Amino acid sequence: MKILICCVGAFFGVVRAELSKEAASKIVAETFEGMAANRELKMREVKGGFQYFEIKAAKKTMKCVGKLYGEVEPGKRALYISMHGGGGAPTRVNDQQWNNQIQLYVPKEGWYVAPRAPSDTWNLWHEWHIDELFSKLIEDMVALKGVDPNRVYLMGYSAGGDGVYQLAPRLADRFGAATMMAGHPNDATADGLCNLPFRIYMGGKDSAYKRNEVAAQWGEKLAKLQKERGCYEHKVTIYPEMGHWMKKKDAEAVPWMATKTRKAWPQKVIWGKSGKRSERFYWLGGKPKDVVIASVKGQEITIKGAGETPLTLYLNDQLLNLDESVKVFLDGKEVYNGKVLRTQKAIQQSFKQRLDPAMAATAIISFKK
Repeated sequence: MKILICCVGAFFGVVRAELSKEAASKIVAETFEGMAANRELKMREVKGGFQYFEIKAAKKTMKCVGKLYGEVEPGKRALYISMHGGGGAPTRVNDQQWNNQIQLYVPKEGWYVAPRAPSDTWNLWHEWHIDELFSKLIEDMVALKGVDPNRVYLMGYSAGGDGVYQLAPRLADRFGAATMMAGHPNDATADGLCNLPFRIYMGGKDSAYKRNEVAAQWGEKLAKLQKERGCYEHKVTIYPEMGHWMKKKDAEAVPWMATKTRKAWPQKVIWGKSGKRSERFYWLGGKPKDVVIASVKGQEITIKGAGETPLTLYLNDQLLNLDESVKVFLDGKEVYNGKVLRTQKAIQQSFKQRLDPAMAATAIISFKK
């Protein structure tokens, strides 16, 4: 077992690498401010206060239309990402669905953004490039438009609901809550939803692809996971008299989501299996092949299911006390016992990976078998 602790050695006359909690917090704020200043997001008004802009990532361009509602000071604004239906249809049909989604829901405050999927495929909202595009969208809105990174919400209707089923578990650490409307999960798994409040809305007569039956099955699945693991806040609402269109009854989810804030440093993390995994999920990093269950109790970190793959822990005083020793147990074996230093290098590495000040790690440990 090889252990690498991210720290800074002598560099430009700086000999001491260890940072205090206060110094680390200051560097986090300064680093975010500096990196945010290098971002750019051009918006132009199109109609009725709506703004058009584009997000580019993964060699794709995603068109977006958004509007800022209410009067909330910068840094505290919510962001609602609302995915349109369609999929597997001509461009004009998906454009029509996008235009409908732009004004489908109205939050009391915050940014409401309806992106246009870059493709017209059946799985237009859960192709692999969507993860990078949404990450870029969130980071730009946090850096430049006053969005609180802990108040980002995901929602989608029909094919957009398919996307919620898929994206919410694999990008759960990006959101404060997620709502699925009238979609189908396909091969999605629910494991990653442990810390993400999740709602499902479905018409009882929405029988195409057995959406209604599958929604009920997911309710049972989430209830079982909640009983076994003690997390997975969820609610499934099926309107018996409704078909695929729920006549906006599902809009009640918008004010519900607004009450939720992201758990940026949860005591328990369950990293589910999926066809695509990001390099980081909450405070875990790496490319594990199976479901990983990690928990923190006091100063002890316990990890199960990591297997033989390298694993990285992104740490912060919001998770445990970095002024005291930390013990790490990997699949039943103690692999680390000692202090983990807060360093500028760890902070920079964390921000390079994702521009998220609320999840900036101040100390990093990597394990390699």
